[in-house]
Amino acid sequence: MFTISLLNILLDAPIGLYPEEHVLQNQFSVDIEVQVKNYSEKLFVDYTLLNAIVKRRFDSDEKILESLALHIYSDTKNEFPFVEKIKIVIRKLHPPMPGSVGCAQVVFEK
Repeated sequence: MFTISLLNILLDAPIGLYPEEHVLQNQFSVDIEVQVKNYSEKLFVDYTLLNAIVKRRFDSDEKILESLALHIYSDTKNEFPFVEKIKIVIRKLHPPMPGSVGCAQVVFEK
C-alpha cells in the first residue's frame, strides 16, 4: 500500500459561520492523504492535482469545515477513483474565539 500525502497546505479564505470571518478571512492548514494498493505509470496520484482540488474548494462559498472536507473527498474520489482511502485534515488556525486557541480541526477519513 502506498500513501501519497500533501501536508500543511496553507490557505487564507473567507470560510466560517460568522460575518466577520468573511470580511477578515481565516488562515487554514490542510493535510490530504490518499492510499493506493498498486502503483503503475497509468494509475498514479498526481499530487499537483490534489493541491488544485484543495485550493479550488477553498475558493467556494462553504461555511463549515465539515462540508468543505466532504467536498474535497468527493472531488478527490472523482479525480482518482482507484484510491482505497482518503484522509483530509482541515485546521482553522487561531479561530476567532475568546482565549488562546491554536486551531480548530476537522478530520474526515473514508
